[in-house]
Amino acid sequence: MIEHLIELAYLVATALFILSLHWMSDPKTARRGVFAGIAAMLAAVLATWAKPEVVNHLWVILPIAVAIVPGVWLALVPLTAVPQRTAFSHAFGGLAAGLVGTAEYFFWLNHEPWNLTTFRMVAIIAEIILGYLTFTGSLIAAAKLQEIKWIPQRPWVYKGQQAVNLGALLVAVLLGVLLIAKQGNLGAWSPVVFGAIIVLALNFGWMLVMPIGGADMPTVISILNSYAGLSAVAMGFVLDNKLLITAGALDGSSGLILSIIMCKAMNRSFTNVLFGAFGQVQKAAAAGEKRTVKSETPEGAAQIMEQSNLVVVVPGYGMAVAQAQHRIRELYDLLTKRGVAVKFAIHPVAGRMPGHMNVLLAEAEIPYDRLVEMDEINPEMPQCDVCLVVGANDVVNPAARHDKTSPIYGMPIIAADKAKTCFAIKRTMNPGFAGIENELYYADHTYMIFGDAKAVVGELVKALSGGLH
Repeated sequence: MIEHLIELAYLVATALFILSLHWMSDPKTARRGVFAGIAAMLAAVLATWAKPEVVNHLWVILPIAVAIVPGVWLALVPLTAVPQRTAFSHAFGGLAAGLVGTAEYFFWLNHEPWNLTTFRMVAIIAEIILGYLTFTGSLIAAAKLQEIKWIPQRPWVYKGQQAVNLGALLVAVLLGVLLIAKQGNLGAWSPVVFGAIIVLALNFGWMLVMPIGGADMPTVISILNSYAGLSAVAMGFVLDNKLLITAGALDGSSGLILSIIMCKAMNRSFTNVLFGAFGQVQKAAAAGEKRTVKSETPEGAAQIMEQSNLVVVVPGYGMAVAQAQHRIRELYDLLTKRGVAVKFAIHPVAGRMPGHMNVLLAEAEIPYDRLVEMDEINPEMPQCDVCLVVGANDVVNPAARHDKTSPIYGMPIIAADKAKTCFAIKRTMNPGFAGIENELYYADHTYMIFGDAKAVVGELVKALSGGLH
């Protein structure tokens, strides 16, 4: 009877995982999708725990108890830290898969060597390579997103780096093939070879992400998500757990699809993202003739905005860093009261993770129908009276359209340069993640408002409040 109940719980959990992804694709049902995912995971854990072969419950309770504190901590991080929290989650998932594969291999090697079939060894090798490289790669991604000082934000490259990276992965795969051919048993050399594969996978993970700049972190996060899912699939085969295979496949495929969407949004290929060292500061830009920009005060910008018919706000990572989303909501309310139509132009790769801007603006309870995707807002930009760029950079750079020497050439951008007037809020004139100057900032109709986005938008709100009667 208990076996039938467990299989039923697995079936329900599988359905809930699928429905969770489906519901989270629409903002109106996203909250339902989150609860469905939680319910599915709870059902999966309890059903697995109830299996008759689980007899030592202390080893289930202890990890759960230990995980509570970091779990609560991760849940309480601010929304600006969601990208690095996501990377940490991938790291934990990859480490879990790697550790399970390691434990299963040594248990079977020492107690049930006949269980190390060719199929199972293929699954174990895939599990540990994908799991451990996801672990170290995700840690480096989290460190870059957190802007830890001793981790370079720009691509870290050296001559022959790609050959070294791929060579490490190739050696790990060849050692894995050797173990598979011997069905996991190389005598006294078995632990040494298996340990070497783990070390090479751990090393490859951080070497894979170090050459990748901050501009590509959204894509890197989704790719690592795909790796974590694939390692879970392999773990499912190792443990003969159909639900784990299904959940891992959903995770891996969704991460892959999201990566494809991100690459398309940047007009980039997977190989360019992973091996292109995108984001190095361009020497030509640094050595070129110095250009000047025009600046404006928040009070002057507010006067123009309140006389507008349409204002389009383009949020970027600068808004997230400054946590300016609630000030943006106040600005939206004041302009709306004046009869000004306000829309928010969302670029697919704005911020540090897919949907980053959507999440932040949703936190500030900005109506979701005011958030407009890039392809839909661009035709309206010539009729836009004011485009307010809040901490965005490369996603509004006109060089992507015409400068074939630019690293972002061909990337679809939000047409902020087509607006009648453009105000850009930025701390400094430092280049964005792509490492190049933004032509938009030097345009005749663009005015810079230097400062922290939260403080500047606060000044805009103050100025507009004084103008309301």
